[in-house]
Amino acid sequence: MTDPVFRPLTGSEAPLFRSLPDPGLVGRVITGVEYRTVAEGGDYRPEWTWVALRDSVVVARAAWWGGPKDREPMLLNWLDIADGEDEAGAELLRRAPWNVEYELIAPAGWREDPVLRAAVESRAGAAQAAGMKPLVERFHYRWTADLGLPTRPGRLEFRPEPDDDVIFDVLRRVHSATLDAHARRAIEESGPDRESGLDRAAQEELDFFRWCPSPREWWQLAYDPAGELVGIHVPAHNLSGPCVGFIGVVPEQRGHGYAYDLLVECTNVLAETGATVIAGATDQGNFPMAAHFARAGYPVAQERINLI
Repeated sequence: MTDPVFRPLTGSEAPLFRSLPDPGLVGRVITGVEYRTVAEGGDYRPEWTWVALRDSVVVARAAWWGGPKDREPMLLNWLDIADGEDEAGAELLRRAPWNVEYELIAPAGWREDPVLRAAVESRAGAAQAAGMKPLVERFHYRWTADLGLPTRPGRLEFRPEPDDDVIFDVLRRVHSATLDAHARRAIEESGPDRESGLDRAAQEELDFFRWCPSPREWWQLAYDPAGELVGIHVPAHNLSGPCVGFIGVVPEQRGHGYAYDLLVECTNVLAETGATVIAGATDQGNFPMAAHFARAGYPVAQERINLI
């Protein structure tokens, strides 16, 4: 057996990427999309797409993703491996020049289907063999207009906040006691300087809000009847469409279920701007937030495994 060749695609080689046989379209089910380059009207760039070729046949493939203005990929979200080629898949990830997060997309309830479970575990195993470690598993939700809008509880007052410094401070307060794995990672990686870690976690959120192509004036703070700050919600559009960009309650206001109020307001604001489909997400270990999504009528559309 010859050793595989690892390389990126050229601009005209999208058909080569698609040539890997996919019995039952398991890979398509996992990614949820069809591979198409930007030139074909899709989301992927050939230079950010790699293949492993054995005797000129694709035995593993990976595609990294980023926004149209991003100069480097934000994450890896496509990895397929032919049967018996797990090491080629791992080596493909080792050879590629980007050290970014892998977001492994899977259907809801994938562990209950033996075929899907094997496919997901093969991809996760290759990523771990390449040096990645699991960070978190997340629920991804998809609200549609036919499900009906959740009724606003009416307990809070919502106000736009134009000052980024105020937003930044609120994000720091929210993340000072957080269940979010990405925020906790940012804090922990900053070492013993917890204040620096909170700055980093808040800045990562703020950078994402700014990256989204949705209006800055949508960002809102919430206040209780006494005028005390409760938290923040950020209705947004990412590159796929309307989404719940962020929900956060400051620690001293927790225990009252206010995150539900924030989620409902966020959903209604997006619907009032014309959204008929809204995406949302939370860590699977964040049981309170998962319960709020369920109560607000958001069904689980996908599960995602994030490896770093």
